[in-house]
Amino acid sequence: MAKVTLQSVADRVGVSRMTVSNAFSRPDQLSADLRARILAAAAELGYAGPDPAARALARGRTGSVGLLINGSLSEAFEDAVSAAFLAAVSDELSSRGMALTLLPSSEDERFVPARDVAVDGALVYICDPTAPDIDWLRRRSIPVVVVDHNVEAGTASVNVDDRGGARLAAEHLVGLGHRRIGVVTLEVDPDEPNYPARERMLGWRDALDPAGIEPTVVTTPYSPRTAAYDVAHGLLSAPDRPTGVLCFSDAFAIATIRAAQSLGLQVPGDVSVVGFDDSVLAAASQPALTTIHQEVGEKGRAAVAAIADVIGGTTPDPVLLPTSIVVRESTAPPPA
Repeated sequence: MAKVTLQSVADRVGVSRMTVSNAFSRPDQLSADLRARILAAAAELGYAGPDPAARALARGRTGSVGLLINGSLSEAFEDAVSAAFLAAVSDELSSRGMALTLLPSSEDERFVPARDVAVDGALVYICDPTAPDIDWLRRRSIPVVVVDHNVEAGTASVNVDDRGGARLAAEHLVGLGHRRIGVVTLEVDPDEPNYPARERMLGWRDALDPAGIEPTVVTTPYSPRTAAYDVAHGLLSAPDRPTGVLCFSDAFAIATIRAAQSLGLQVPGDVSVVGFDDSVLAAASQPALTTIHQEVGEKGRAAVAAIADVIGGTTPDPVLLPTSIVVRESTAPPPA
């Protein structure tokens, strides 16, 4: 049986190949009646549409933007902030007629998505600055926008005001009267810290140093999930435990609340806890979490706008989105 092609549909309807192609990819160029006739003929013949690979070759574009992420997809979807960012990016790309291709970081040299997958551009999302995946994108001359990442000259970037937000969090605890303050933050390479971890530490110090407060800092990796709980448990078990704790993320803050409760401590009666992100977890936690709000949806939309500009040949100015504090029930003055 002969293969059904674009020409097969064109012959059946009595139109040109371009008209059939427009029925699938540029429907606004046809009348509703003509498009309906073409699609009906295609369905009758079993034609699914123009071959994506051939169409990409003809256009010189894949129609897809890659998103380079740390670790596995399961970890990304388990994190509330990453999941919200992925959704915002996907929705915005879809509205612009583009698709999202996930590029998980890989150490398997047989298949490295950043090296082997065809994309028109890529968003580098909170990846290790030394990751070889980023180098592969550069070697391929793939247009890139970095998100929550170190800013480099000539590279488009989208970040939130991590430093300003962290300063607000620390000022809140200092204003309540806390003087013994702990910090639960991300464990990073001291020579190559990631952007949010560095900026948030600077922001906390911006408020604590002028008050003469030297925080007790403990670090934890993202995984396993029990790591943040274990670190917070150790911090709050010390004889001179802090009365207030600043956390790198809402996930770390909720782990800290759980650790406090396991030790018989009341939050905020015995210890106050502040998160960062204002994810869906924050308002649902018990008690509701005081945290720093960032516009994750706006960050995703700004990232897509930036990569569209870079693919089009222009480099937009760096984007720095504002943060604000949301005071809920997890903070109060320190115990007498």
